[in-house]
Amino acid sequence: MTTTVTAAVVERRRPASRTGALVTRPGFVWAVPATLFFVLFAIVPLLLVAVLSFVHWDGLGSPEFAGFDNWVTLFHDPVMIKSLWLSLLLTLLGVAFQTPISLLLGVWAAGHQRNRAVLSAIYFVPLLLSATAVSVLWRALLDPNFGVPAQAEWLFGDGNLLGHQTTAIGVLVLVGIWQFTPFHTLIYQGAARAVPPVLYQAAAIDGAGTVRQFFHITLPQMRNAIITSTILMVVGGLTTFDTVLILTQGGPGTDTTISAYYMYQKAFKGFDFGAGSAIALVLVMAAALVSLVVVRLSGYDRMRSTTEGL
Repeated sequence: MTTTVTAAVVERRRPASRTGALVTRPGFVWAVPATLFFVLFAIVPLLLVAVLSFVHWDGLGSPEFAGFDNWVTLFHDPVMIKSLWLSLLLTLLGVAFQTPISLLLGVWAAGHQRNRAVLSAIYFVPLLLSATAVSVLWRALLDPNFGVPAQAEWLFGDGNLLGHQTTAIGVLVLVGIWQFTPFHTLIYQGAARAVPPVLYQAAAIDGAGTVRQFFHITLPQMRNAIITSTILMVVGGLTTFDTVLILTQGGPGTDTTISAYYMYQKAFKGFDFGAGSAIALVLVMAAALVSLVVVRLSGYDRMRSTTEGL
């Protein structure tokens, strides 16, 4: 009798579903606000940009249909091709340097070291600054006449770090690392704290040291966080604009003219919004393609969670 009553209570508490399985995912209504926001501020503007890529428009008169003229001109433009390679180069360098630094810092910040909270708070200060403020700060620091290079000519030579392509690219990568590594550190810190402590306790009993625990427990458990962080780095790297605008303005010459800055030059300096829109679409497609490749190669799209939707 008791068993029958208990089974009835459990059955009454279980949400109804066609398959009889326990439903843990909220309904579609929960996603309506975010969906509307995404459609209005992402999909609609993207469609308008797509339309503008097929017209000639200076921003003042009436748009004139141009067919594929903007696209043909774009892919025969050597500056555009060069800007794509520079964007990819900056993105790859950013991922290559930011990932190990932010990963190690995130794992360290998740621990219980002395003064960890204070040091973490200080380290996260760049995350609170805007890209414009950071760029202005570094431009002042690297000024060849009054900045750090002027005080250490034995190290920096003529001090004009932004006047040569190699050093200018190095500066852009350095500024990106300094500003955005704290953000990715937060991602890894949260992921490291989510690793079950029992795994480390079992490994310690088996004689595994700190290094082996890191490579055999921490890294595998943080796989999802690493993939997410990498995708964010890729998208952020391909759409970098503020830093180039303030630090190098695409120079010297076109040696640091990345695609996002070239789009700005075409649309807002050259008053050719059709060509600028075409460049914007190329950037969107490039970021989406690289992100999809990362997701597919990593197997992230096949991962499932037992508490998905909670």
